[in-house]
Amino acid sequence: MKLNAAHSVAPAPDLADLAVRLEDAGCHGLYFAELAHDPFLAAAIAATGGTAMTLGTSIALAFTRSPTTLAYTAQDLNAATGGKFVLGLGPQVKTHIERRFGLEWREPVQRMREVVLAMRAVWRCWQEGGPLDFQGELYRLSLMPPAFRPENTDHGSPLVYLAAVGPKMAEVAGEVGDGLFVHAFSTPDYVRNVLLPAVDRGLARSGRSRADFQMCYSAFIADTVAADSPADARERARGLVAFYASTPDYRRVLDQHGIGELQPRLRQMTREGAWDRMADEISDEVLDLFCATGAPAELGEELGRRWGGLIDQMSLPVDFWLRHSDEREWQIAAARLTGSSATA
Repeated sequence: MKLNAAHSVAPAPDLADLAVRLEDAGCHGLYFAELAHDPFLAAAIAATGGTAMTLGTSIALAFTRSPTTLAYTAQDLNAATGGKFVLGLGPQVKTHIERRFGLEWREPVQRMREVVLAMRAVWRCWQEGGPLDFQGELYRLSLMPPAFRPENTDHGSPLVYLAAVGPKMAEVAGEVGDGLFVHAFSTPDYVRNVLLPAVDRGLARSGRSRADFQMCYSAFIADTVAADSPADARERARGLVAFYASTPDYRRVLDQHGIGELQPRLRQMTREGAWDRMADEISDEVLDLFCATGAPAELGEELGRRWGGLIDQMSLPVDFWLRHSDEREWQIAAARLTGSSATA
């Protein structure tokens, strides 16, 4: 298993030094989320420090940009990183696309499939020198004059990982993507019985196997060392579980464990503004389904027990890396997760 760092931060010059520091700590990759800042700009700054590790987005929003725009941005970042950029894309949800970005929400599964295929058509046009010709149901691309074809194609096109909560999007990831980002609000049981079979169906359609694909998970942890007390760490995590569980799109994960009735109850509490009471609805048993709790060494052991054999890469928050990377106990735990040897 490869260990990555996950970050969501305003682009700043110190990201270049941060990337080098994380690489020295044993990170395989550094991924930037699109929340309040542009993840592409953050990745570009991180690349200027000369780090040799993978840089990527986890995730950038696919439906707020055209496939051609995404192709240009990812191509330049792949060149800047020496071929080590991963374009992680996700759909967001209908409310955000329509009300935060003022754009149309339409056929998300088919649209994501076409976004990836259209990008690949653009990259193929640049690399092979032929005409641009992509004719989908939602996107049609047919113009790429010589002046608009980049020449920095020595490293090929970047890898494309897709975020998926449901099986239909996971199947698309298996068909047209190189990897899948498993949402933090997931369980090993859900991944094993819902997402992986869907990925395998997509891989079969594209004539590939799991060896050609990366399953990536963003760890949901309660770091008891970083909090005032273990109880405080768990209460913070409990509130986040309640927030995720209130979201209709995530009910399918709860249904897998027979607790789907939580979702409408928590949703109603959000409508009533009862945010401070939502965590009370999350029992210890439900919390433990999603969240690993403990000190760094305990977290390493628990994450390995839960996710070993299911995923290929795991992301931990940057703050966790910076707080614990010099600690011998975490180095040993990380070595067990990665299957390597901890240095003295």
